[in-house]
Amino acid sequence: MKAYLPKTPRIIMRIFSKYTWRFSTDKKEIFLTFDDGPTPEITQFVLSELKKYNAKATFFCIGKNIQNHPEIFNTIIIDGHTIGNHTQNHLKGWKTDNSRYLDDFLACEKTITQFNKSTITQKIFRPPYGKIKKKQAKEIFKKGYKIIMWNVLSADFDTTISKEKCLENVLKNTEKGSIIVFHDSIKAAERMQYALPKVLKHFSEKGFVFRAI
Repeated sequence: MKAYLPKTPRIIMRIFSKYTWRFSTDKKEIFLTFDDGPTPEITQFVLSELKKYNAKATFFCIGKNIQNHPEIFNTIIIDGHTIGNHTQNHLKGWKTDNSRYLDDFLACEKTITQFNKSTITQKIFRPPYGKIKKKQAKEIFKKGYKIIMWNVLSADFDTTISKEKCLENVLKNTEKGSIIVFHDSIKAAERMQYALPKVLKHFSEKGFVFRAI
């Protein structure tokens, strides 16, 4: 049995209602998100595919990856996408001391500010693995951030599933206002690069628009 669900149960969204899981809208709009970049070649692939459909997305970046690949990071911004905080070192909140976790979050905030050549910033955060303690979340809320989760998980990170299953996870569960998770990482690349173009084509043909958070 997998340790995740492609579609977030409503009971989970109700229990953790302070987090943003999806958007309530009557419009045919979808919110694509990409975690763990920027990554050479893979992030560029994502940006190229998004551009074909004039789609905007949100990239939850790891601070150390921004430092290693600042040119890619600023291409994301230049292309009109939104940047979110994904910690400096991709820490799992459940297994990390609260003060260390907050320091890592703040280090990523500092990195984003340092390398962001745009004046536009969004105070949005996604905890790596979706794992975060209540006290950690409380401190991040105090900093004025929104914690963005998801209601559709592509599972592109799962090396045991097929690329076709990754695509099915998205097509089967996406609806108006959905927040979808992909990863612009080496581990997820094969499944993401197969699924993303097909997701963009499928929903564009159905009249959906892809928005950044």
